[in-house]
Parts: sequence; C-alpha cells; structure tokens
Amino acid sequence: MSSYMPTLKQLQYLAALKEHGHFGKAADACFVTQSTLSAGIRELESLIGVTLVERTRRVVRFTALGDRIVEKAHRVLREAEELAGIAQAAGKPLCGELRMSVIPTIAPFLLPQLLPRLRADKPELKLYLREETSHAAVESLRHGHVDCVLLALPYATGEVDSEILFADRLFVAFPKDDPRDPPAHIDPDMIDEARLLLLEDGHCLKDHALSACNRPELRAEATMMGTSLHTLVQMVDNGLGLTMLPEMAITGGILENTDIVARPLHADNAQRQIALVWRRNSPREKEFRMMAEILRDAAKAPKRIRGAVAG
Repeated sequence: MSSYMPTLKQLQYLAALKEHGHFGKAADACFVTQSTLSAGIRELESLIGVTLVERTRRVVRFTALGDRIVEKAHRVLREAEELAGIAQAAGKPLCGELRMSVIPTIAPFLLPQLLPRLRADKPELKLYLREETSHAAVESLRHGHVDCVLLALPYATGEVDSEILFADRLFVAFPKDDPRDPPAHIDPDMIDEARLLLLEDGHCLKDHALSACNRPELRAEATMMGTSLHTLVQMVDNGLGLTMLPEMAITGGILENTDIVARPLHADNAQRQIALVWRRNSPREKEFRMMAEILRDAAKAPKRIRGAVAG
C-alpha cells in the first residue's frame, strides 16, 4: 500500500481540470493561480508515479488511468463534503454556507421573493447561488460543487432526493390584437408552428412545453433561438411570433411594459413541477426540506397575471 495519500486540494484541482478542460479556467474555478493548480497536479502525478494528464500547447487530454482516478476523486470529494455537512447539520439548521444552483427560467422570478425572506428569517445563512441550465446544475450536484438544485421536473436527475414545491402552469404569449386570440385558453392545435419561438437547446422548459403540446411537428418546425425568456418576450413584442412562458414569469412581471397577451395552454400536463433536489442520503436533508418549505411560502406572494386569463 502506498504511503502517499493525495490531498483533497490535489483531487479538487484534478476534478476541476477534467470539468473545464483548461488549466486557466480550472484555476479560476478553484480560486488559485494557474501555476498553483498545475504544480499541484504535477506533484500528485509525481508522488503516485503515474501520468494522469497529457499536456500540449492546445489540448489537455486525460489518460485512461487519469479518467478512472477523476471518477474516484469525485466520490472522495463528495464524501468530504458530506462529512462537513454532518457536523454542520448537528448544529443550528440553515446556518453557515449553502450552495444552490437555480435554472434560468426560475432564478429571476422566484429569487427576488426568496432572498429578502431568507435575510430576515435566517440571517446566519450564507446562500451562494449559481445560475445554470438543468444539465449543468445536475452535474454540479453530482460532482459536489453545489449542495442542492432548484429546477423544474420532469427531468432526468439521477439518484437524488427531492421535494416538489408547486406546479407552474404554461401559458402561450402572443402580440395583443392578434385575430386568433381566444377568450379563455389556447389548445395545442391552435399554435402555428411557423411562428413558435422557443428557448435554445439546454433549457428544460422547451421540452416541457413541447411535451405538453404533444405535436411532433412543433419540435421539428419551431424556431429555437431564444437565450432567455426575456429575449423571447422582446421578440414576441416586436411581432416576430409567439412563445410559451411559465406562470411564475408572468406573475413575476415579465410582460410589464409590453403589448403581449398570455393565455393558459389547455392540455394534459400543461405545467412543470418546481422542485428542490439534493444528493440522496445527504446528512443535510432536514435543512433542505426546511428550505423547500421556505421556497414554497415565498412562491405564494400575490399574483399579478397581466393580460392573462387564469381559467
């Protein structure tokens, strides 16, 4: 058995390099200089006597053994995080640091209601937020970069525990005075696929909307070009088409100062489930369920659905 044991810092450097594929970006993620990160990985390679990373001027390539060790490193780092979590959970709940990823179709609309409440009710909590797509957020959770994720289901999250917070209905948004404007709601067969604007790939809201409509031709014909819901709203307001928005965006005021009308989508499963998820068997499960209850209460703020029919 080798007398040398890699340090957590060295494993963290190696995992960051694998994730980012670039020494400079990995160093930034670890809040160290590039030379410090590179030296740490070289020391690790020297002490265990194997090459983990092949370095060239343009490419960082992991060896087969390097890939295996990175997988083990992720597990070790997660275990270390959970060890610290056990100690923290034994004290006062929702104190100290909590790292949470939030997807972009939730963050701008729910966080303004959540953060003031947390500052008032849990002043000892230091909440660090990352806004990233569902795939990136789930990967951050899996690798231990964050403690929990606020996202929309259904989505393939792997082995996690979760708590559903509330249902978020889907609306169809289009320019005011559209002659096809119905009085109450919009059926999927009323949507013109040639005018439908959706978020680009990587945003789960696109899949939720298309799944609710259950029209395969929409997936093939819809224009997927928006980088954010705010971008889509600006395009619709300029007469470029129509889009689908979650109810929380509308109640959050995304249609204010626009000439856009929104009507509920009338279809089976015309909603997404907002959920908080965390790693299975986490010692901080009690804290996450407390956070879920706070999030649930924050979402109950007065609603203001402008230009929409609640039907």
